[in-house]
Amino acid sequence: MLDVSGLELTAEDRERLRHPATGGVILFARNAGTPEEVRALTDSIRTERPGILIAVDQEGGRVQRLRDGFTRIPPMRELGLVDDHDRHKACELAHAVGELLALELREAGIDFSFTPVLDRDIDVSEVIGDRAFHHDPDVIARLSGELIRGLAAGGMTSVGKHFPGHGAVAADSHVALPVDARPLAEIEADDLSAFRPVLGDLGAVMPAHVVYPQVDDRPAGFSRIWLQDILRRELRFRGAILSDDLAMAGAEALGSPAQRAAAARAAGCDMVLICNQPEQADAILESCATEGLDAAALRRLEALRMRPLEPGPRRLQTLRAQLQHWLAAAAATPA
Repeated sequence: MLDVSGLELTAEDRERLRHPATGGVILFARNAGTPEEVRALTDSIRTERPGILIAVDQEGGRVQRLRDGFTRIPPMRELGLVDDHDRHKACELAHAVGELLALELREAGIDFSFTPVLDRDIDVSEVIGDRAFHHDPDVIARLSGELIRGLAAGGMTSVGKHFPGHGAVAADSHVALPVDARPLAEIEADDLSAFRPVLGDLGAVMPAHVVYPQVDDRPAGFSRIWLQDILRRELRFRGAILSDDLAMAGAEALGSPAQRAAAARAAGCDMVLICNQPEQADAILESCATEGLDAAALRRLEALRMRPLEPGPRRLQTLRAQLQHWLAAAAATPA
């Protein structure tokens, strides 16, 4: 999965899209416009590469790439704050957020968002922070479960991240390689407790570029112990595994771009992401030119495609009104 230059495809974009190893496109803020403009872009991408998967980071809060004409989604921490005093209301809102998110992205021709964030917010990781629902794994599992069901009601799958948990490290894996020295038993009790209840409903998981040396000396996204022994065998996850961005500093220790891609694939990733680095994308595509995916991996990726759905404009209006009412009430409430 790679990116494209803007709202219109360049000749270089078209060449990369036609490469046999290209399986997906991730959109960024530079690809954002009105829903109609984004739909024109996704249509042009699929003209070049029919059947390609198209995704975006549309979590809400500070990680919402598409804004013009799209509903502003609050950070997931806001749902956790509602849950602190009204669990039923928080679950209702989480479901509505998921369904609204799915319906708006589907209209723009997008298959899925990389959401929900299942990391814990324990005042350690600034890069996670208010992207997390809560510090309590039970609350995270409850609210993310409703968000996932809302997404499904809108015809869209979900991608849980960042397995097995990014919240306990201060370093940002975009610019450094974080190390989480906790023992496996503590990670299982605190962090995996948020993942475990929703794994059966997730379409995919994105592992963290974090090293957990008590388990393996490789970051989780490059570790067969984490991806095969724990995620696949112990936790029995059957969905796709999508790497985090291989251009991030947390992945650089694994070697060249081609070596990183090979290591992620060998560990168990079905699809690798390379973002905002066209030269690295070219190197990875070249290295994968003759490789193929097995039938099981192809089925897992195919399941990420948006499903046919005709909700009608009235459902979108209802969901938007529900979300706007919540945001207005929250803004009027004294801190």
